[in-house]
Amino acid sequence: MSVVKSTLPEPARRVAGEALQGTLVDLLGLSLIGKQAHWNIVGPRFRSIHLQLDEVVATAREYSDTVAERSAALGLPPDGRPETIAAAYTLPGPKEGWVRDTEVVQVIVDTLAAAVERLRARIDATAEADPVTQDLLIGITGELEKQRWMFDAENWPRDE
Repeated sequence: MSVVKSTLPEPARRVAGEALQGTLVDLLGLSLIGKQAHWNIVGPRFRSIHLQLDEVVATAREYSDTVAERSAALGLPPDGRPETIAAAYTLPGPKEGWVRDTEVVQVIVDTLAAAVERLRARIDATAEADPVTQDLLIGITGELEKQRWMFDAENWPRDE
């Protein structure tokens, strides 16, 4: 049952709904991973990375709300319950306990890269079905790519 009547035909709504729900899970999970790293980072770059993690968390939380509201606007109830996130979240995260600043940077780079890769697949999937959802996903991808770049810049100089 849908309380909200969607303007999209059912097949397009289904595609958009899957993309939005997957993105919601990734974003809520990313916000939790960011906070876990924020609380447990240690090392000489603690303060700068600690603050930078807050930016990732704020971005993920802001976009998760936008994604959930888009889903609701399509008549699809978003599911951000803890058990849903725990069951569906598959992006990388930090190990338990204290995590060295260099490890945190690499984990966040890897997590953001994986999230962007999944978003790009969803962008492709929604291109024909729902350009409005696609546009939202494109904006999120751009912001997460920016965050990934900023963390990746922390890895220099590299031994390559």
